[in-house]
Amino acid sequence: MDIVLNDVEVRVLGCLLEKSMTTPDNYPLTLNALTTACNQKSNRFPVVSFEETTVVRGIDGLKGKRLLVQGDSSRVPKYAEIFVNSHNFVAREAAILAVLLLRGPQTLGELRTRTERAFKFNSLDEVEAAVGELIDSGYIMKLPRQPGRKESRYAHLLAGEPEIEAYAPKPEPARLEIQAENEKIASLMAEVESLRDELVQLKEDFIRFKSEFE
Repeated sequence: MDIVLNDVEVRVLGCLLEKSMTTPDNYPLTLNALTTACNQKSNRFPVVSFEETTVVRGIDGLKGKRLLVQGDSSRVPKYAEIFVNSHNFVAREAAILAVLLLRGPQTLGELRTRTERAFKFNSLDEVEAAVGELIDSGYIMKLPRQPGRKESRYAHLLAGEPEIEAYAPKPEPARLEIQAENEKIASLMAEVESLRDELVQLKEDFIRFKSEFE
């Protein structure tokens, strides 16, 4: 993979890809519109709160990687991705990448549902075929299936190989509470055991001390 993006560049590129397919009448995007898209609370993971200066850094980074262009023909500058054309992606591949960039690892079923506004897949087989092409091209990878999950998930590689632990399912609050209680009990038991050992030692020392003066 000849592309390695940082987190801000991933979000900016994902938003440009998404908006180019879902709202073409309002595309390219101004800095304000792009910042709003980055900070959108729905269909985003993680949810972020970027300042415009942060988005500008992402824009400049993508410009340097030749994945974005700036248009100055209107009253304010507007930005568009050139990633799709420069890498010869078709619509179905671009839609999958947009979802992975914006929402993190996804199953085939999730990809089919969440790409619907950008590209309509008629079956899971079609999704799987498009995913296979992107895997063969080195743009995404299949993650190891997690315990308790029936389906594997897929992640993009535009920011390098993902850390599997970062996408591990978070334990439920109740389970975390129980774990904390168990750890506290174990700590108290260890402390009691230590005090018991100290008490035994003190008794032995007292008996030894007493015997010396008898």
